[in-house]
Amino acid sequence: MGSPSSRRGTPLLSFRFATNLDSTRVSQLVFQVLLEYGLQPDPHGTDLDLNDLEGNYFRQGGCFLVMESDQKEITGCGGIFPLAEGVCELRKMYLKKAMRGQGLGKALLSELLQKAKDAGFRRVELETASVLKEAAGLYHSFGFQPFGKQHLAPRCTRALFLNLEAWKPG
Repeated sequence: MGSPSSRRGTPLLSFRFATNLDSTRVSQLVFQVLLEYGLQPDPHGTDLDLNDLEGNYFRQGGCFLVMESDQKEITGCGGIFPLAEGVCELRKMYLKKAMRGQGLGKALLSELLQKAKDAGFRRVELETASVLKEAAGLYHSFGFQPFGKQHLAPRCTRALFLNLEAWKPG
């Protein structure tokens, strides 16, 4: 996996697969961002998957990535979770506030979508909250489209999908 950034003044960042040793730091990042936007973390429900990244993502046929600095600080994360044949869900994609607005979300999303495509998924779905305006803009720029979903996670207000067969990296 590559390095999304090495700009002057920005720490060198790279992607790697998460392990369960990262669970606490990933949870802290996710919860910090949720609270920043007025959303409530749910460690015993919606966010329970963060307690066992290996079991809930890798052993299910998906993956979970962290973006970390050369100082080993986790600055971003996101997961791919299988839903059905050829369909996966983008989950828990978050960046620390200081990392936003630098193209790092685009780099992280591209990496996750490539992993999904490489794994044979044809469609990526996600649930998001309308207060996450930056994320909505990012998803729209990649071609994600809204769709009706019967059951959304409690803090989410809409569902989006992307046809991976039509998505072109870059």
